Amino acid sequence: MSQLLEVESISCAYRDTVVVRDLSFAVGVGEIACLLGPSGCGKTTVLRAIAGFSQLRDGNIRIRGAQISTPGLTVAPEKRQMGMVFQDYALFPHLSVAENIAFGLKGADRTERRRIVAEVLELVRLPDLSKRYPHELSGGQQQRVALARALAPKPQLLLMDEPFSNLDTELRKQLSGEVRDILKQQGIAAIVVTHDQEEAFTISDRLGVLAGGELQQWGRAETLYYEPANPLVAGFVGKGSLFDGACVSETCVDTELGLLEFAEPFCAPVGHAVKLFIRPSDLHPGQDGSVEAKVLSREFLGVQTLYGLELPSGRQVEAEVRDKVLYQPGDRVKLKVAVHRPIAFFD
Repeated sequence: MSQLLEVESISCAYRDTVVVRDLSFAVGVGEIACLLGPSGCGKTTVLRAIAGFSQLRDGNIRIRGAQISTPGLTVAPEKRQMGMVFQDYALFPHLSVAENIAFGLKGADRTERRRIVAEVLELVRLPDLSKRYPHELSGGQQQRVALARALAPKPQLLLMDEPFSNLDTELRKQLSGEVRDILKQQGIAAIVVTHDQEEAFTISDRLGVLAGGELQQWGRAETLYYEPANPLVAGFVGKGSLFDGACVSETCVDTELGLLEFAEPFCAPVGHAVKLFIRPSDLHPGQDGSVEAKVLSREFLGVQTLYGLELPSGRQVEAEVRDKVLYQPGDRVKLKVAVHRPIAFFD
């Protein structure tokens, strides 16, 4: 896949405060990428730098090999052939849906504008709402109009800043899938900024986790989930707990959960310290296990039941159980760790 966007060693600052440091990644033609991280980690700052709204302190940004941002150069946003969908949609309240979409089509004549507006409204499944105004639309419809407006000029790259955050959970999931389908159908590359891990997994081909203004890891969702680069990535793309341990053999670790034996070698030399990231789905309460835990809470979720458990040390963990055996708060259970190969971090 040829590269469309290259972000190379960029740093961004507000006055004297550096908020993004030495960040690099690339987005291929037609690829959907996602920047995932908590509020204040620098996601929107990176997006604004790519869009041309913010200057770089260091590094450079290229589109199809041509530089568009360096510390001494910032190509104007309107000359970058990029579309933008904002968190609040930024629709003009005094303009109709059709007028909002046509706003960025200044170079086209009236007939061409009408054709493009009709085309993108069909694309986002709102063909009959061209004469309505934003206040007459639901949140999901406003989001579709904002997307249609961004797609109308046929950008080579679409930038989306928390585009689904104002929607309820089910609609957010539905629309993220629809937007992915539309972008793939049109062959348009995109960068989506979000703090929602499920949304990032649904929409992206590749994603990066940001924390403290630094890119922690970049790759496919499966790689970040099963092979996280550090505990921070592991905790952000999936729930779990870190347990300190010591290697007893290549496949065995001594931990607070007992002596854990795994199917595949992964350990460092005997006695070496290791941290294991154990997910709730890895913990199985029952009568078989080397450590006893107290049941604190039980939450039935349909396919699975989520238990809150307290270890002898007083530490609290969660376990996801899919069988029909029921435990009640106050029950004592044995905990077994059942995972083929754990996620391990060494100092």
